[in-house]
Amino acid sequence: MGNLRSSRFQFLCAFQFLMLVQTRVSCYQYKVGDLDAWGIPSSANAHVYTNWSKNHIFKIGDSLLFLYPPSQDSVIQVTGQSFNACNLTDPILYMNNGNSLFNITSLGEFYFTSAVPGHCEKKQKLQISVLSGNGSSAFSPSYGPSALPDTSYPTVFGSIPAANSSSPSQRAPVILAAVMGFVSWDLIRGRM
Repeated sequence: MGNLRSSRFQFLCAFQFLMLVQTRVSCYQYKVGDLDAWGIPSSANAHVYTNWSKNHIFKIGDSLLFLYPPSQDSVIQVTGQSFNACNLTDPILYMNNGNSLFNITSLGEFYFTSAVPGHCEKKQKLQISVLSGNGSSAFSPSYGPSALPDTSYPTVFGSIPAANSSSPSQRAPVILAAVMGFVSWDLIRGRM
């Protein structure tokens, strides 16, 4: 085994570290509405979910975090028709643990609302659209042009590992770092 204090070993470790630093996580976990909790919007901020979703671009691999008191609320994923009619029966997905995470795994439109009767009618609902793998626009029900002020919200408070659907150019640094790791190991052991 090679000397761990040798300059060759230290150079290889530093090089491999730099290669790993160049890899990036390109998927994010978004806290829905950037609020303390998923809930009925206040009258002063009735369009919070519309405004929030208008200022975000979602892509495959991202996730939505809904935070709420589990004894008071829940989140359901519904069809577009159920979303528009505030029909809470027969949801696609039901989440009620107070810390609900929805992972975006495919392209398309996604509709969410509270499963508590009356909350959807009070604008506690969110619609997002993922139109391409690289990102797209997101939106909630339209309330007219005046309802969408030019406001940007802080969006990301954490990250999740990259999805398997990442492009080859995003995977290249990871593959290169792995190859460099194996080469470094062989050099240290004196095989090369």
